[in-house]
Amino acid sequence: MVLIAATICTKSGSALLSRQFVEMPKVRIEGLLAAFPKLMTAGKQHTFVETDSVRYVYQPLDKLYMLLITTKASNILEDLETLRLFSRVIPEYCVSLTEADVLEQEFNLIFAFDEIVALGYRESINLAQIRTFVEMDSHEEKVYQAVRQTQEREAKNKMREKARELQRERMENVRKGGTSISITHMGSGNISSGISSNNSNFMDVAPSNVAEIKPSNTFSSASREQKSRNAMKLGSKSRDVDTFVDQLKNEGEVVSASSPGAGSIRGDAVKTTSATRPKMENMEEVHLKLEDKLSVRIGRDGGIQNFELSGLLTLHISDEQYGRLKVHINNQDTRGIQLQTHPNVDKELFRSTGCVGLKNPTKPFPLNTDVGVLKWRFQTTADAAIPLNVNCWPSENGQGGCDVNIEYELDHSNLVLQDVVILIPLPIGCVPIVNECDGAYAHQKGRNMLQWTIPIIDASQKSGTLEFTASSSTPNDFFPLQVTFTSETPYTDINPDTIVALSEGGTPGDNVKFSISKSFHPEKYEVV
Repeated sequence: MVLIAATICTKSGSALLSRQFVEMPKVRIEGLLAAFPKLMTAGKQHTFVETDSVRYVYQPLDKLYMLLITTKASNILEDLETLRLFSRVIPEYCVSLTEADVLEQEFNLIFAFDEIVALGYRESINLAQIRTFVEMDSHEEKVYQAVRQTQEREAKNKMREKARELQRERMENVRKGGTSISITHMGSGNISSGISSNNSNFMDVAPSNVAEIKPSNTFSSASREQKSRNAMKLGSKSRDVDTFVDQLKNEGEVVSASSPGAGSIRGDAVKTTSATRPKMENMEEVHLKLEDKLSVRIGRDGGIQNFELSGLLTLHISDEQYGRLKVHINNQDTRGIQLQTHPNVDKELFRSTGCVGLKNPTKPFPLNTDVGVLKWRFQTTADAAIPLNVNCWPSENGQGGCDVNIEYELDHSNLVLQDVVILIPLPIGCVPIVNECDGAYAHQKGRNMLQWTIPIIDASQKSGTLEFTASSSTPNDFFPLQVTFTSETPYTDINPDTIVALSEGGTPGDNVKFSISKSFHPEKYEVV
C-alpha cells in the first residue's frame, strides 16, 4: 500500500486538514481534492472511487469525510483497514465532529496521522499506542500538578481563615466599643483623617470614648501595637514574636526579621503550609492518612505488562502538645514492598523497632501540616498481584459485528471496591445491544464508549458479567478497557497501630489517641 494523502474535508471537497506522505506540489493535492466530489455517484453506497491514476477511499463523518488518496496498485483491504483506524482516531480529539472542532485540534490530528502512516506505508500500531504517543504522559508532570493544586488549596484555606479571623476581631471591637476606627494615615495630621466612614455609628455607641481620644501620633502607635499583637496569633493561642520567628526558621522558612512587625508579617506570608485544615468528622488532634495508588497495564490475553504500586503515610498534628511523638508501624506485608522514610526521620530507629520518629526526638513535628513520613513502592510481574481481573472476549458473529462478553473477578477477597467503572470503547456510530449486565450500563455516544458501573465488589459478590452485541465491528475495536474504583481498604498490609507521646527530653510517655483514614485507587488501570 502507498498512501498519498490523508484528508478531512467537507462534502464539497474543501480540505480542513490534509497530510501528504509523499512528495507532491500543493497544486496537485488541491486538484485531487477538487475532483473528489465530482466522482461521487448519487444514490449509490460505496467506500471508494477510482480515476485513471489514484483511488479515493472515504468514510462519512456527519457533515465531513475522512478521505484517503492512494495509488491504484494498493491493496483495497489494507486501505479500508487503515481508513477504519483513521476514523477511530478523529473522535479521540474531535467530540462534535464539526469544522471548528477539527480546526481547533488540527495539530493533535496531524501528530496522530503521522503515527499511523510513515512515508506512505502504514505502521503496525493500535489506537491505545497512538493515544500514548501523542499525549506523551508524564508522571513527573502529574506529581507537579498535584503538589501545585495542594499548595493552592492550602493558600485559599489560609486566606479564608485569615478573613474569618479579621471579621471576628472587627465584631469584637464593635461590641467592646471605641475601637471601630481604621487608621488610614499614620503619623502627624488631623485625627479626623483616621476615622472610617462608619464613625457616626461609633459616636452613637460609645460617645464617652471619643472624649478620651489622644493626638494622632499616640493613637497610631497604640493601633500598631494592637495589630502587632493580633499578628502573633497562631490558631487560638498568642505567642511571642521571637518564638514564632524561631519556629519558622527551624522549619526551614526564610524570615526577614528587621523589626518585630516585619518579622511577624513576613512569617505569616511565607508560612502558607501552616493553614488550618478543615477538621473532618471524628478526626483527632493527631491524624494519619494512608494512601495507595496503583498503575497497571494488563494484556487482553492475560499477563501483566506493567504493575507499579506507590503508597504514602502522612501525619497531621493540630495541637502542639502532641508535637513530639513516635508512630509504630505494623508491617505484615510479605510481598517485598520497598519502604522509605522521610530524610528527617530516624532510619535506624525504623529498621530496629518499626517506629517513625524524628532524628532529634526533642524537636516537634510541624503543626497543621500534612507531613509525609513514610512511602513505599511495589513492582511485580506476577499475575496474582492483580486485585481485579477483567477479561474481555469479543468474537465475530458472522453478521459483520461482534458478540462481546466481559467478566470481572476480585482476586483479593480482603478488598472492598466501591464505585467501580469499566469503560469499553465502541466503533463510531455503533449502538450496542446489551443482553446481560450485572450492575448498570450507559452508552456515551459522544465518546463512543459503553460505561459499565458496579456499585460495590467484595468477597460476597466477587464476579459479574456484561454481554452485548455490536454491529460493524471487529474484535480490536473494544480495547483498551479502562477501570476506575475507590476503596477504603488499602492494598498493602501496612498498619500504624500505636502512637507514643515524647517528653521535651525525648522520654516515651503515654499512648496518644489518633484517627486514621485509608484509601486505595488506581491512577491508570488498563486492559490493552
